[in-house]
Amino acid sequence: MGSLWHGFADMGAVEDGGAFVVARGDGAYIWDEGGTRYLDATAGLWFTNVGHGRREIADAVAAQLSNLAHYSNFGDLASPVLRDLAERLAAIAPVPGSKIFFTSGGSDGIDTAAKLARRYWNVMGKPGKTIIVGREKAYHGMHVAGTSLAGIPVNHEGYGEFMPDARTIGWDDPKALLALIEEVGAERIAAFFAEPIIGAGGVYLPPEGYLAEVRRICRDNDILFVADEVVTGFGRIGGSWFASSRFDLQPDIMTTAKGLTSGYVPMGAVFIAPRVAEPFFAGGTWFRHGYTYGGHAGAAAAAMATLDIMERENLLEASKNLESLLHKHLSPLAEHPRVAEVRSGLGAVAAIQLADPAEAMPFVKTLRAHGISGRAAGQGALQISPSFVITEEQVAELAAGFARALG
Repeated sequence: MGSLWHGFADMGAVEDGGAFVVARGDGAYIWDEGGTRYLDATAGLWFTNVGHGRREIADAVAAQLSNLAHYSNFGDLASPVLRDLAERLAAIAPVPGSKIFFTSGGSDGIDTAAKLARRYWNVMGKPGKTIIVGREKAYHGMHVAGTSLAGIPVNHEGYGEFMPDARTIGWDDPKALLALIEEVGAERIAAFFAEPIIGAGGVYLPPEGYLAEVRRICRDNDILFVADEVVTGFGRIGGSWFASSRFDLQPDIMTTAKGLTSGYVPMGAVFIAPRVAEPFFAGGTWFRHGYTYGGHAGAAAAAMATLDIMERENLLEASKNLESLLHKHLSPLAEHPRVAEVRSGLGAVAAIQLADPAEAMPFVKTLRAHGISGRAAGQGALQISPSFVITEEQVAELAAGFARALG
């Protein structure tokens, strides 16, 4: 019996079947301990946007660690690389003038956004605005706020109630938000959280006009709009740095992580629009919140190198091309009797929804036998989110692997 406790796992099943140990990666491929190669269908966990094996990022981190590994950014402290990264991110922010608050990852970012939203309204003289709202199917990480906001019921089981001021509404109809406002009153709602594309909940694309309409509702009712772009940020939306830019959402707060460093080192960044930041930058008002490793200098170096690669190799355009390639090669799988539907056509993501949801977990192992490393997401969906460096030939290989696994 091993000592490692895996996340999101039935450990009895892992003990019986053994772990799938990934030993190395290069580009769009990974290799197991035995040397067998697999096409990585999920870019790790949505994050290896620039591909595996980028020595440039490793070298940048090593150089930074040999000079200054990390130093707190609490109070008036900063490192040069972190200061430079903040300016670089602010320059591509969906809302000009945004401030950047660094975290250790996406779950940290969601808790930061939830606390900041409530603190903001308290500072603005509206302490009754404490309710935070999420959607069915949504995933917002596994810290307290994210667990409370999530619209995936099994992720709540066995924990009791963490945040009584959290609410969940339907994922695809703006009228659900209006109904909640009518029920509890806008004067009690602090923020509405939305993934532009629902990720871990099953890769659900937003209905036409949905994002613009919920954004308008938030603006009309003085509710902060929080875009959770941990998955869609840094190019995963296809063709733009952020979904908030592509759809002109102008979020009050935007959470990011994953693609910021391409997963090479843990890091997240919360973008805060001027409206929310200004009361705290005016002086005399504290946001008593932060993380020991938020803004880690080594992670900041990884982010700077990742952004260099994204820009130099025009990977935003590559992700836009991948949006259409995934749709082209995967949509025919919808004709298979074991497939209920294929969700694709927006962003460098897709999902193959199996007709029998119970088949999804064992199907992941079947995929490996056909040279594909995949992952189940949502209820019976198979996640597809490869790196942006994947070629059309490799996308065709990916589709063929799924077709063989389906039988």
